[in-house]
Amino acid sequence: MTDTRPKTWRERALAVIPLGSSTNSKAPFLLPEEPEVIVRGRGCRVWDDSGREFIDFRNALGPVTLGYADPGVDAAIAAQLSDGILFGHPHPLETRAAELFCELVPGAEAVRFLKTGGEALAAVIRVARAFTGRDRVVQIGYNGWLNALAPGARVLPGTQASDVAGVPRVLAELHHQIPWEDREALEGVFRDHGHDIAVILVAADYADLPRSSGFYEFLRHLADEHGALLAYDEMVTGFRVAVGGMAEYSGVLPDLAVYGKGIANGMPLAVYSGRRDVLSVLDRGQVVVSSTYAGETLSLAAAMAVMTAYRDEDVIGVLRRRGAQLFGGLNTLLAKHGVPAALRGEPVCPQITATDPAILQEILRAGYRHGVSLYSVVYVNRAHERADIDEALARMDRALAEVGDAR
Repeated sequence: MTDTRPKTWRERALAVIPLGSSTNSKAPFLLPEEPEVIVRGRGCRVWDDSGREFIDFRNALGPVTLGYADPGVDAAIAAQLSDGILFGHPHPLETRAAELFCELVPGAEAVRFLKTGGEALAAVIRVARAFTGRDRVVQIGYNGWLNALAPGARVLPGTQASDVAGVPRVLAELHHQIPWEDREALEGVFRDHGHDIAVILVAADYADLPRSSGFYEFLRHLADEHGALLAYDEMVTGFRVAVGGMAEYSGVLPDLAVYGKGIANGMPLAVYSGRRDVLSVLDRGQVVVSSTYAGETLSLAAAMAVMTAYRDEDVIGVLRRRGAQLFGGLNTLLAKHGVPAALRGEPVCPQITATDPAILQEILRAGYRHGVSLYSVVYVNRAHERADIDEALARMDRALAEVGDAR
């Protein structure tokens, strides 16, 4: 007899989607505690298909900075929707969004839009190679799935690639993965290949953010000394540690930068920006980076609403205050219950560091059981009120008690 019982969402997804999700980090591996799917979000809370409510600190892996279903962003999207989504010529929003971005972000003399961080990072690498006439790329930190071009690079925050499957060896040999703050390794690769290094592409180490400025100064000096470009991956740090990301946070300006995530509160949009002379290689006849959907208006309308909020309101201040409340509270609870883990970094995007990866999984599972959705990098959004953080900490007190008792 054929079993006609409905499959779970996870089983259905695995049957038709490799890994069960198009985004690796969203695939639920901590079942049954972790939700298989999320069907709704509002403010700082999300609900799964069973109606379970979670106070959310994943925030779509970082993009949701104002809150789910933010009224201002939703209104901007709805207003543009009635006029159309995509056209065969530029919409004025493309220029207006570019102008406002350049106004807000240090070092942004010109910008172009794409949809995802991976393709924007690929654009930056191509621009840097064209501008310098060089081939080699130095990659530091987690630069999304594009990182797998470099042997030993991070394929996820904290997870390194054992090989570069699917990448021709001749291409992989042009990409050099260097650990965060490894100045000796950087000097070595520049000593060996400095004449052929086009760009240093760096993403901040979240746990080490408070003391990162000196490393950025070192990278700026090293790039200038060897005629290479310096590019920042601001996908997480932009519009979170500061509006202008690490350029503003460290005071060290890059030649190129990639932004995304928080710029449109969840709508798909990425920005690659930087010096006008460097980006001039994109002018017709030189280098082509182009996408039909780059100027899609709903994402640009959302970005205008988000950037205007950042310009006119103290969004960064709210994120810092709520982040500090959660950061201090969770670290106190971890110590109270004897769980060998801690939050490190900037409170707006700290990383949970543990002596054993299994401990992190125990923390996440317990959080889910008690209605708190966490991630290895913990994100707050503007919709988190002080009372929401207090409630989340009360839930995590019970959750971490279970983790501590089980050890």
